[in-house]
Amino acid sequence: MTEIDIEKENKAIAQEYKELLRISYQTLSTEDKKLIRKAFDAAVEAHKDQRRKSGEAYIFHPIAVAKIVASEIGLGATSIAAALLHDVVEDTPTTVKDIERMFNPKVAQLVEGLTKISIVQKDMNVSMQAENFRKMLLTLYDDVRVILIKIADRLHNMQTMDSMDDHKQVKIASETLYIYAPLAHRLGLYNIKTKLEDLGLKYTEPAVYNDIVSKIKETKEQQDAYIKDISDVLKSSLNAEGIDYIIKGRPKSIYSIRRKMKAQNVTFDEVYDKFALRIIYKSDPHDEKFIAWKIYSIVTDHYRPSPSRLRDWISSPKSTGYEALHITVMGPKGRWVEIQVRSERMDEIAEKGYAAHYKYKNGANEEGGLDVWLNLLREALENPETNAIDFVEDFKMNLYSKEIYVFTPKGDIKSLPKGATSLDFAFSIHSEIGIKTRGTRVNGKLVPLNYELKSGDQVDIITSPNQKPTANWLDYVTTSRAKNKIRNVLNENTKKIAEDGKEVLTRKLKHLKVTLNESVTNELVNFFHLKTSLDLFYRVGLGTIDNQQLKDFAAQKSNTLINFFKNKIKRTGSNTADADIHKQVLNSNYDMLVFGKEQDKLDYKLSTCCNPIPGDQVFGFVTINEGIKVHKKDCPNAISLQSNYAYRIMPAKWIDSSQQEFKAILNITGMDTIGLTNELTKVISNNMNVNIQSISLSGDAGLFKGQLTVIVQNITILKKLIDNIKKIDGIDRVTRVYKN
Repeated sequence: MTEIDIEKENKAIAQEYKELLRISYQTLSTEDKKLIRKAFDAAVEAHKDQRRKSGEAYIFHPIAVAKIVASEIGLGATSIAAALLHDVVEDTPTTVKDIERMFNPKVAQLVEGLTKISIVQKDMNVSMQAENFRKMLLTLYDDVRVILIKIADRLHNMQTMDSMDDHKQVKIASETLYIYAPLAHRLGLYNIKTKLEDLGLKYTEPAVYNDIVSKIKETKEQQDAYIKDISDVLKSSLNAEGIDYIIKGRPKSIYSIRRKMKAQNVTFDEVYDKFALRIIYKSDPHDEKFIAWKIYSIVTDHYRPSPSRLRDWISSPKSTGYEALHITVMGPKGRWVEIQVRSERMDEIAEKGYAAHYKYKNGANEEGGLDVWLNLLREALENPETNAIDFVEDFKMNLYSKEIYVFTPKGDIKSLPKGATSLDFAFSIHSEIGIKTRGTRVNGKLVPLNYELKSGDQVDIITSPNQKPTANWLDYVTTSRAKNKIRNVLNENTKKIAEDGKEVLTRKLKHLKVTLNESVTNELVNFFHLKTSLDLFYRVGLGTIDNQQLKDFAAQKSNTLINFFKNKIKRTGSNTADADIHKQVLNSNYDMLVFGKEQDKLDYKLSTCCNPIPGDQVFGFVTINEGIKVHKKDCPNAISLQSNYAYRIMPAKWIDSSQQEFKAILNITGMDTIGLTNELTKVISNNMNVNIQSISLSGDAGLFKGQLTVIVQNITILKKLIDNIKKIDGIDRVTRVYKN
């Protein structure tokens, strides 16, 4: 770099620093500014010789993270300093002790929490990524700010990924959608959650993302005009009532439009509520509720509301601290529009999450304190029995879940995730009550333990001291707290039965002249097709492995010579069969998928969860028992697999799709007009290279439904067929089904 370039870069760094102080959400004292300046100087010095992949000086990254922490998350000086220093320990010789000596224990503790987790051993049965997430969440033990800064770090990395390799982009974006966006949502950071989701989509489904972005740009003018029409109508009434307010129109996020298109199986044009209106009003705390409902009254005077889509988070705030009224109304031209009503305080909490929540709770001091949710998380993390992936899956489900509000018999209100059951409620009161639950009453009526609760239900738990959980209970609950408690109790019972089983097995084998040792235990585990010695002892303890089966084992063990020859014959036979199949594959001109950079031809299976066919964007996933399984890139399981098992993902692509045939299932709906069936079969038979495997058609009250299974050679032929079917008069929708 030339001297002029270095001078220019130094000026830009100084400018970024000034900007950081200017945009800070919290009021910074002189001491705060000194701390931030010291952290800034230390970070500049530590990273002075480093550059990012894009070529810019590395220091721009920690400054950008600190800016997100300061303005978008709204944390104070300690967190800003930790954000500036977050990569220093990992990337330079500086240690946590050095930071503690230079700054203070709190900054050092945050930096230590942020220092990347050391790589765990590659174990094909356990996801490294899930284990890393679990470790990362353990940092919440000490301070929620570690996770908040980590989210800021992830946001900036997502914003600057363009210079990375494609496969790295997909891995990082999948992780982001899988865990970081739900975490941001759960911590009340809705703006950041939206950015993370949109960026995640940009790299996991670039074509879909770009298509939606261009369509939003195309329709922007008419959307703006539509929002203006509604705003003008509401303004006159709001002004007449003397309310101090502003109205903002905002488009729905790209990710939420994509989610709606998928969930409702509709095109971009068929998504009606692509934007929302937000009315933010000034109010003192005493009048907040009153003004919100006054605005509700004004809105519904002009536009008819959908009663089923009113969300009142002012009377019952979300557990993230979010408060607002969401009203969905029928706007002009027969379109549904969501109108959000918030006070300035509520809006601040919605934008800044925890930082604003605690500012209003504790005055303007730096953030502090955690809520019930963090205690539940701590409880989940303390359970050593849970498999890392189960933990992350359960935890993630509880991150994104919508909430319901139910009442205890005394009238206290409790919030639970949507989909929670009456047994979940019992465990949410206390784990001891959950374990001893014999029955549940909802609104005075006896209901099953797996009864799904609805907002407003009053729940009464009937307990019995002799009651114990059974394995079925795991199917009756949805919350990770309840699942963990039930698993713990079941594991204790299992261990006790297994201990007894081991004694029984030792005695029975002695009778058969076999001594139980480690080698015999392994042979028994294999003989009974089990996974662990615990499974073996448990089954003996339960009595499901009987004397006759043990005699069979002893007889087989004593007959090892015959067994050896049997296995040899079996093995030779199977090898011959494998060779025949291999020969068939080589001799035929079947289409093949190729894997990795070298475009290797490997054996694979097509996954049944998404039924990929040639032309679909796909990837290979190395399973433990079934070799390589091929999934579509937009498969429902893709994000989870790419995030949790990134090291098992193989790039894959089709190289020739002219020979092999594939099955595709189509659902067809429309109006039941005369001759429609005849027209449909004619169109299909006129399509070259399409064979009908099965067809079922039915009409009901003027509605036509059909399911068609066809054999096609690739996606181009299938798309052409779908287009031709759509052209038939009376056909409304043709969709491809991805499950057998």
